[in-house]
Amino acid sequence: MEASHPTPTAHPFDDAEIISQYTRAQAIEDGVLVDLMQDTMREVAHQHYKYPIACTAAVWPILERAVENERHGNDYAGVLHDMLWMSRVYKRPLSESAVLFRVKITGAGRRSLYDFKLVVGPGDDAEPVITIMLPEED
Repeated sequence: MEASHPTPTAHPFDDAEIISQYTRAQAIEDGVLVDLMQDTMREVAHQHYKYPIACTAAVWPILERAVENERHGNDYAGVLHDMLWMSRVYKRPLSESAVLFRVKITGAGRRSLYDFKLVVGPGDDAEPVITIMLPEED
């Protein structure tokens, strides 16, 4: 007697025409997202998470200001380390795939405490990827 396997149910959108698609790679190319897997930031990112990490265009200037302010001696790897560390230890879960976290970043402006949201979602090939954004961003 041969084992029978259930026929997979067809997804209602299997044959649907894709009208528009905006990929993560396009968002990085367009500057909507900033790839944080470059140079020394890549090493730091892998110390904290195993997935590729990017931040939104609204988050990037905070890092830039902190690094450009020579008085505080920041570098990108150091600021990213602080952000990723705090995303793991000082977090408030929003869902299974998103957390809010607060981090102290000196030299980025008048204030030093910044709130961010870290979201794990599907990448261009449905692989897990991480995006760091401001709390009000989606």
